Amino acid sequence: MFPLSIFPLPGEMVPLHIFEPRYRQLLEDAENKDIAFGIYYNHVSNTEKVGSLVKLESVIKRYRTGELDIIVKCIDLLSMSKLFRTYRDKLYPGAEVELWNVNLFGPMDETLRLYFSEYMSMIRLNHPDKATSIYDVANELNLGFEDRLKFVQLPDDRKSSFMITRLRYQMHLLKEVEKAKDVYHLN
Repeated sequence: MFPLSIFPLPGEMVPLHIFEPRYRQLLEDAENKDIAFGIYYNHVSNTEKVGSLVKLESVIKRYRTGELDIIVKCIDLLSMSKLFRTYRDKLYPGAEVELWNVNLFGPMDETLRLYFSEYMSMIRLNHPDKATSIYDVANELNLGFEDRLKFVQLPDDRKSSFMITRLRYQMHLLKEVEKAKDVYHLN
């Protein structure tokens, strides 16, 4: 378990700089044994103790000091019931967790798909069909950590309306930016 102040969502790729000996050991195990590990969202607002299950995607750079720059990909979410200072004979923390088994390939609500398509057109990216799940939409919007927590804790039948609200807000902001361009003139 890797307690951090980040909360990756399924499908999201996250860069990390690993420098502490205990987490260098964790990454060594992840690389050599092809294991996934948890990132616990270490924040006071995380009262439900949720986190992300991530897998090492690539090592970008290895430093002579043993530090690493890596990319991890979130593959699931988890609920943590107990955190241990160390895991078995390792330096790094461990935890008792329950995996959520998030379905990254479930069909996306058609209304959400339409809003997302419009949003992607507004930001001049024309690949909304690549988004196969609601998590793809959430990752594209780059939600704040509070919104991420709210989103994952919602019942499945309310997640689409939550994302539509966020998309509509972002689209409103984009329209206001376009209006402002007509008001201000560069000299």
